[in-house]
Amino acid sequence: MSQLDNLADASEIAHYEEALARYLDLELDAERFTALRLQQGVYGQRQEGVNMVRIKLPGGRLDPARLAAIAEVAEKHVPQQVAHITTRQDIQLHHVPLAETGAVLRRLAEDGVTTREACGNTIRNITACPLAGVCPREHTDVTAHLDGAVAHFLRNPLNQQMPRKFKVSFSGCEADCAQGLIHDLGIVATRRGERSGFTVLAGGGLGHKPHEAITVAEFIEEQDLLPAMEAVITLHNKYSDRSKRAKSRIKFLVDRFGEAGFIECFNEEFARTRAALAGKPVPKGEWRQAARGPVPGPGAPRVFFAQRQAGLHVVPISAPLGQLKSDQLAGLAALLGELGLEDVRAAQDQNLIVLNVPAAQIAGLVARLADLGLRTPQAGDNVVACPGASTCRLGITTSMHVAPKLSGGKHDLRLRVSGCQNGCAQPESGDIGIYGEGKRQHGKLIPHYQMYFGGDGTSACGAIALKGPSIPAARIEQAITRVQKTYDEEHVEGERFFGWAQRQGAERFQSLLADLTQVSRFELAKLARDHGDAADFRVVSLGGGECASATDVAIGRAFFDAAHERSYREAFVFQRKLEDAAACAEAQLRLVGEGLAVFLGGGKAKELADITAVLRRPTFSEALGGQLAQLAERLAVGTTAEEVDAKRLFADIDQWIVDAAALCLARDPQLDLRGALPAVPAAQPAQRSEAALA
Repeated sequence: MSQLDNLADASEIAHYEEALARYLDLELDAERFTALRLQQGVYGQRQEGVNMVRIKLPGGRLDPARLAAIAEVAEKHVPQQVAHITTRQDIQLHHVPLAETGAVLRRLAEDGVTTREACGNTIRNITACPLAGVCPREHTDVTAHLDGAVAHFLRNPLNQQMPRKFKVSFSGCEADCAQGLIHDLGIVATRRGERSGFTVLAGGGLGHKPHEAITVAEFIEEQDLLPAMEAVITLHNKYSDRSKRAKSRIKFLVDRFGEAGFIECFNEEFARTRAALAGKPVPKGEWRQAARGPVPGPGAPRVFFAQRQAGLHVVPISAPLGQLKSDQLAGLAALLGELGLEDVRAAQDQNLIVLNVPAAQIAGLVARLADLGLRTPQAGDNVVACPGASTCRLGITTSMHVAPKLSGGKHDLRLRVSGCQNGCAQPESGDIGIYGEGKRQHGKLIPHYQMYFGGDGTSACGAIALKGPSIPAARIEQAITRVQKTYDEEHVEGERFFGWAQRQGAERFQSLLADLTQVSRFELAKLARDHGDAADFRVVSLGGGECASATDVAIGRAFFDAAHERSYREAFVFQRKLEDAAACAEAQLRLVGEGLAVFLGGGKAKELADITAVLRRPTFSEALGGQLAQLAERLAVGTTAEEVDAKRLFADIDQWIVDAAALCLARDPQLDLRGALPAVPAAQPAQRSEAALA
């Protein structure tokens, strides 16, 4: 397992349970509780009173104890007693009663499993090649680097109130099986002669307006990994659109700045983060000479795979549409424990793999898996699906009902089925991908699937899929079968579907399926129902999903951003770079002061002098305004020339921020600033009454 044995935090779970109790007693605002709930990985469903709990598994890594813990909570708290593996290498539990979510988090925490930041505007679960550590082709086992990134960013103030979610992948070689091309940030291990390091990709994404990632750094040294990652994430936090959530992913920032402009901004920010994080612990891996071997590709091996460790193999386990029953999970945990197999992983294709299986154990393991109703993948079952309209508030079509009817055929094509354009099943990265939508035909709303062909999320030789036609849901099986038949008849020997589809071009698929897009009035009745539905199709308005979080509290964001600047300030003090530290201190004052001015109703003010003038109005906080003026003056006259003076000034700035927080909390007791405030000496109380500060 990972060097991060325990990612859970009992105190934050206790805080969540306290807030949950207050919410259920109608003492806590629904929007504020939603923000906290999402921070803890508890997501709203279509159905009232129940929630999805998303379990965060960095790199998809599990062991028998954690499998058993997940099995236990699925059995006790999920009515269907089913767990769902996602394309993000998470595991999700649906239909968990809200009142029971705290108990779920506590039980998972007993085995070190966390749900923290699995939802909301955060860095989501960091994914990796499922074969990290065992693939003969890898330059290094990126597990160490992924763990370093998780330790650095989990609960990091920078990561608490970003404009939108942020997805990261790690790949151990240029084959990029973790699909950096479609991620907000992709890290790919590489070699430059005798030098070892990484290529950094940014700005990829699917869903609304798919975007291929650009290369922002062809090569960085291992020691610069975290600064490079933090530079990209900081650009997103600073500049991505917070007002239009549909355009707030970092891919739109790349479009706004242009590729060259974005890279220029990255280089500027990278210089700052590299300076601020100098001297911090650096995640280091063991680098080796990569060997030749098969490229597993996106997902995980679908056959027994020989590891680079002699005599050991990877055994894949099929989880149809990512669904596994609690008794299967419990049985698998017991079986692996009995056989001494400690490393099992969830993969982006919604399957599991067991690693380090001796050749002599494979046949016995497969036979025992069959007793649990589990088997290895079979040709045609490489079908991935998101929950769609069965549970998701954003779902349009019943993806989980149509997906079992589909097959990748004898060529084992990768089929990806999403219930809406957000594309959680990654349809634009599959051989054939589809997402649900409603289209009005002759005045009647008909369920459709938008089709994509020839996608591959690997940065080395992949591409976003070609957009095809939108087909009525009732005809989607026919459309997929026709495309498969055409590929079977036309592709040259050894040609992947990806290459064949890209060679055809989008127009070919439009013409190939043109007749299936046509709907006459006489066909409306038989096309009006979605798969698995007993009534005519309709799109239910549920007020939107929670992918973007419920609220973005500006004053809360100001305190978290200031906390990030404080971490840089302290790093520069440690390096005795007092001028840089002072710049960070000024940024702290500016961030909190600007937020405070708006919070108190004084309007926007960006310069410290203007902020001071706003705060010194009698109706606001004359004391805080006067203190801010003094702090700004001390910064301006250069009292940071001596380290002892600098530390005294910075301590006073921290106290001012704590006092400002006390004022905000007095006016808004439901404001959650956990993790955002500096620690102050016990002799200087962190909380003062509003009257004392006014």
